[in-house]
Amino acid sequence: MRDLRIGVVGFGARGPLAREAHRPDAGARVVVVCDPSERARSDARTAFPDALVTGDLTELLGQDLDAVMVLTPDDRHAEPALAALEAGVAVFCEKPLAVRIEDTDRILATARRTGARLYVGHNMRHMPVITVMKGLIDDGRIGEVKAIWCRHFVGHGGDYYFKDWHADSSRSTSLLLQKGAHDIDVIHWLAGGYSRRVAAVGALSVYGDVTDRADRSDERMSEWFSLDNWPPSAQRGLHPIIDVEDLSMMNMVLDGGVLASYQQCHFTPDYWRNYTVIGTRGRIENTGDAAGARVHLWNRRHDGTAEPDESFEVPAGIGGHGGADSMLISEFLRFVRDGGRTETSPVAAREAVAAGIVATASLRGDGSALPVPPLAKDLVAYFDAGQPGSGPAH
Repeated sequence: MRDLRIGVVGFGARGPLAREAHRPDAGARVVVVCDPSERARSDARTAFPDALVTGDLTELLGQDLDAVMVLTPDDRHAEPALAALEAGVAVFCEKPLAVRIEDTDRILATARRTGARLYVGHNMRHMPVITVMKGLIDDGRIGEVKAIWCRHFVGHGGDYYFKDWHADSSRSTSLLLQKGAHDIDVIHWLAGGYSRRVAAVGALSVYGDVTDRADRSDERMSEWFSLDNWPPSAQRGLHPIIDVEDLSMMNMVLDGGVLASYQQCHFTPDYWRNYTVIGTRGRIENTGDAAGARVHLWNRRHDGTAEPDESFEVPAGIGGHGGADSMLISEFLRFVRDGGRTETSPVAAREAVAAGIVATASLRGDGSALPVPPLAKDLVAYFDAGQPGSGPAH
């Protein structure tokens, strides 16, 4: 079995995914990397000394490739993804699929028209804490899901999202989309449905008042991140443009009748997600979301507060995001070679973007519930069927 030939567009914060895909003599190798930044190109030459490194997307697509991984900042996903699909090359697109609904739909339509395989990097579908919860739901342990609540304590928000392009709404749309796309997708997955109406409120509560700003475009997060950057109001060197919310709350009505909510705060002292899933016969809730955390199950009636009826430990994984990154890339490489169904879903990726964008419109409006535009039925059918007829790696 020959190695798949992988091209990479963008070698910055999500560069570790490209390193994960580089498995020479074991199924895949990165043969070309494209990035406009000289620093990123220098890093790529070090990481992949045998690869072609360029700043020209056309030169990348001129190589004999089986797949292209689009790991650029979010607002730059659409152009290379569309170009690769038009060239008939399989595409891995990091989440969120795009920052405009029109671009997500165009990407899906292009993949169907060209028959090129499309995969979206929603790695949380492989995170152990989520797969434990999904397994309990699928096993019927809490009956039929009726409500999901997610609280996201983004303790590293000031370092991760307010010192670079994420803080600029013209590039990220909002953190409710950019950061929330993960959790919106998980909520949809656990519920078995997509948001059809959403409403949200939010505010720039803390970081907008920080006046110490700096251009960090030539820096990497590892150079400014520190747990000593505390309290949030004492952060230094924030992005010159900050017009995204650091506190947001979103309510969702899903097409299956499930009600859900998502809360996100970027100035908490701790960093983790808490999910509560309530069904007709019980509920589950996680405490912690890394290896060794617990997923608790209550499915007997209690008089007041009670210890869980059962508790499940979140297993350890190897690599980023509890091993999810490695499993994500393994699934992608298998999909490029063989096709078929995957845990991730381009339709679900589109629906997470659409829900986040419409929620942002509600948040920046009067908080009213707004409809989420549906995806064309023929595209839903094509991707739900596993992209039948899409071409294998050439």
